[in-house]
Amino acid sequence: MSQVLKTDHVTIHVTIFFLFFTGIVFFSTEGRAQQVESDERPLIDVEEGLGIKKDSLFLLNLRFRIQNRAGYNNVRGDNIAVDKYDFKVRRMRLRLDGFVVSPKLQYYVQMAFSRADMDLEFGNTAQPLRDAIIYYTFNRNFYVGFGQSKLPGNRQRVVSSGNLQFADRSVANAFFNIDRDFGFFGYYTQPLMGNSLLSLKGAITTGQGRNSYNNNEGFAYTGRMEYLPFGSFINSGDYSEGDLEFEFTPKLSLALTYSQNHKATRSGGQVGLPLYEETDLNSLIIDAVFKYRGWAVLSEYLHRTADHPFTQNEQGEIRYALTGHGMNNQVSKMISQKSEVAIRYAFISPTADMSAFENHIDELLFGYTKYLNGHRIKVQANLGYRWLEGVTSIQGLESNWTGAFQVEFGI
Repeated sequence: MSQVLKTDHVTIHVTIFFLFFTGIVFFSTEGRAQQVESDERPLIDVEEGLGIKKDSLFLLNLRFRIQNRAGYNNVRGDNIAVDKYDFKVRRMRLRLDGFVVSPKLQYYVQMAFSRADMDLEFGNTAQPLRDAIIYYTFNRNFYVGFGQSKLPGNRQRVVSSGNLQFADRSVANAFFNIDRDFGFFGYYTQPLMGNSLLSLKGAITTGQGRNSYNNNEGFAYTGRMEYLPFGSFINSGDYSEGDLEFEFTPKLSLALTYSQNHKATRSGGQVGLPLYEETDLNSLIIDAVFKYRGWAVLSEYLHRTADHPFTQNEQGEIRYALTGHGMNNQVSKMISQKSEVAIRYAFISPTADMSAFENHIDELLFGYTKYLNGHRIKVQANLGYRWLEGVTSIQGLESNWTGAFQVEFGI
C-alpha cells in the first residue's frame, strides 16, 4: 500500500486531470431543475423545502435544519458518572440552491450559524460559509462545478450531517477526512452492462480548506471512482445512512479515492491547525455501502502519509500532520417503517513515529433513531465507549463513556 501512495507525482497528476475533465455523477438537484409552466407570477412549491420558480429562468429553493443536542462524557472511565455535559445547538444550517437563466446553470449555498459549527475550536474567527458553488450540467451524466464544496472523499464525510444514523461521524473520519476546499470539480456517470454504473469524480483545489486566503503555489488533486454493480440506489441512498427506502433488491457501491495535497499548510490538509512548514500529504480511501430490505452496511478505510509530518518553529514548538490509518464499520437494521437500531465500531492507528503525540483509539457506539419524516425530522439516542491503546477494560484514564440525545428538525 505504501507503494501506491508513493506513485510518481506526474502519473498521479495526469490521472487526476483526466478524472476532472472526464467528470462525474449527475447533479443531485435534477428533480428540481425542471422547466415549469409559463406564468407571470412566481410559483411556490414546498415539496422539497420552500421553492420559488419563474418559468425556466429562475429557481430558488430554501431549506433550513437544526440539530439540538444533549450529551454527556465520562472522562475517568472507571464508572459511568457524568463528568461533562454537552448541551448545545450542534448545527443550524441555511441552504439555498436552484438555477438562474437556465436549468443547466445551478448554484448551491450553505451557511452555518451555530457556534459549534464554525471551526472555532482551532482559534479561528467565525467561519459561517460552508458551501458556495456554481454547477453547469452538460447532460444527465456529466456536470462540472466551480467554487467551495466537499471534496469527493470518504463516503461518510460526503454524506450530509443531516443524513447520518448517529449523532456524529466516526473517529476515523474526524482524524483522516479531506473535508471541503475551493476549486474546480467534475462529475461523470457511465452506464455499463445491465443496470451497473461507474461514477468518476475529480477535483483540483487550493488544498487550504474552506474560506482560505493567501494561498501558496501548491494544489490538491483528488480523484474518486465508484462502481455500482446492481444499479443506482433508491433516492440516492448510497449517500444517506440507513436503509429507509427498504431496497427490494440488493444494492452495493464500491469506491476508491486518492488525494494528494501538495504543500499543505494545515495539520489535516484542508482542516486543522496551521503547520509551521509546508508538507505534502497523500490520502487513500476505500469504502463500500450495501443495502437490502432494511439492512445497511457501511465500511471505510482511510490512510494518510506525509513527506515530513513534523514541523517546528523557532521556539522549538512542534506541530504535525497526523499520519496512519483508520477504519469505520456500521451495521443497521430498520426494525419498523420508522425505527432503526445501529452499531458502529471504528478506530484510528497512528504511525509509530506519532506514538508520543497520538494514541490508538477504538470506538464502539450503539444507536437508535426514530424517523418522524425521514432524515428531515428524527430523534436519535447514542451510547458509546472509547478506549486507548487497545485497552478494553474499564480502568482509569484509558477509556471513557459517551452518550447523546439529538433532535433533527428541518425542511
